[in-house]
Amino acid sequence: MTTLTDAVTRRRRRGAIAQSIGDSLVVTKRNLIRMSRIPEMVIFGLIQPVMFVILFTYVFGGSMQIGNSTDPDVYKNFLMAGIFAQTVTFATAGAGAGIADDMHKGLIDRFRSLPMARGAVLTGRTLADLVQTALTLTVLALVALLVGWRPGYAAPTNFAKIMAGFGLLLLLGYAFTWIGALIGLSVRTPEAATSGGLIWLFPVTFISNAFVDSSNLPGWLQPIAEWNPFSATVQACRKLFGDPGLSPSDAWPMQYPVWASLIYSVLIVVIFRTLSVRKYRSATA
Repeated sequence: MTTLTDAVTRRRRRGAIAQSIGDSLVVTKRNLIRMSRIPEMVIFGLIQPVMFVILFTYVFGGSMQIGNSTDPDVYKNFLMAGIFAQTVTFATAGAGAGIADDMHKGLIDRFRSLPMARGAVLTGRTLADLVQTALTLTVLALVALLVGWRPGYAAPTNFAKIMAGFGLLLLLGYAFTWIGALIGLSVRTPEAATSGGLIWLFPVTFISNAFVDSSNLPGWLQPIAEWNPFSATVQACRKLFGDPGLSPSDAWPMQYPVWASLIYSVLIVVIFRTLSVRKYRSATA
């Protein structure tokens, strides 16, 4: 009898997992179709990171010192990992605003009336944002190549390592969209979600090794930058891309950046997905 009960329980769990995956993919498709019908959302999302690449490359390139060099080409290759990471994390604001907009318009209430998994609405939204982020990152990488970014500039690399670096970037971006989801569920308007999604991102991205070597920061800021999850991903990408300017630090995330990036991103997904789904259930109860 116990064996039969356990088998039924396992079957129900598998059925619930399959339903959750299916519902999440349906919501993902819905959001992707919506994005395709509003192309300005994608276009404006591409313009900002491209502007960052051009401005930082040509405005600051000749005045930044990386190691003992002020060569613009060195800074150009140092910079790109930081720009890529900043781009994927700034998608957080869009994720929060989109969810807040759905809440404000009552769309979430309509989803609630359907026989679907509760977490599917949020998972579908974050997966759609991940697809948009991947598109943005692809365009940005092409622009970076046009302005002179060269993988393997400072150390040998290969195609697999480069793809692994982009994989870490997308994982970080996906993790941060769950932070955006929680913000979107916690505010009343899309405008507040956009502001709330950007305010904390600026210190996270600038108190890091993204745009300057963290060893050049004031002493009290260096540990913050070195243990920043954002810095770990940037350091990992520089290592995998073969770019110059790896931060010379004894901090564990800087010594083992690939592992640190994976651990940080997975922890952020687990923590903020749990909090977001809990907030979603209470907000729509």
